[in-house]
Amino acid sequence: MKSKCVILIIFSLLGNAALAQKIAVGFKGGANINKLTGKAFSDQFSYGYHLGGFVAVGLSKKVSIQPEFLFNQINIDTSSSFSTVYAFNKLAQVQLRYLNIPILLNYKPIKFITFQAGPQFGLLINKSKTLVTNGKDAFKVGDLSMLGGVQINVLFFHIYGRYVIGLNNLNDIVGSTEKWKSQSVQLGVALAL
Repeated sequence: MKSKCVILIIFSLLGNAALAQKIAVGFKGGANINKLTGKAFSDQFSYGYHLGGFVAVGLSKKVSIQPEFLFNQINIDTSSSFSTVYAFNKLAQVQLRYLNIPILLNYKPIKFITFQAGPQFGLLINKSKTLVTNGKDAFKVGDLSMLGGVQINVLFFHIYGRYVIGLNNLNDIVGSTEKWKSQSVQLGVALAL
């Protein structure tokens, strides 16, 4: 149901884009610094990457809506407590790949700076095969996050930094009461066409 709502919102935004005064399309990529909270995971940040594209639809001179499609890879190490949550006795690295769809509200007070905020919907598209044979059951398929950040604009080139905080529990292990929530920092560059 959530995915149908997300698709409806995206098509509505793209349909309204045809009526908007200014549209920018572009590509982006960069680094992710990730962390999953919960005693089952190492209390350290790990690194991944993101790649994707965006469409910015101008609503006024200073405000725009920017839906994005991003492929995110998240690498997380388990802790020694992971075996108490999940029947697995070794430390392991978990690799999660998400298709994320942020829908951002952009505010540009001056030409060179844009503030961004909005929700992000995530769909888990590939789970780690190295965790355990049935590790696919450990993580929920959907993720909802909020993000905020700033972007520096130089002509068609953008440099951005964002903080992303997960709002829902990612733990999908039956009988487990431990909550796993994500947080990450995204640093990257974008090119608007």
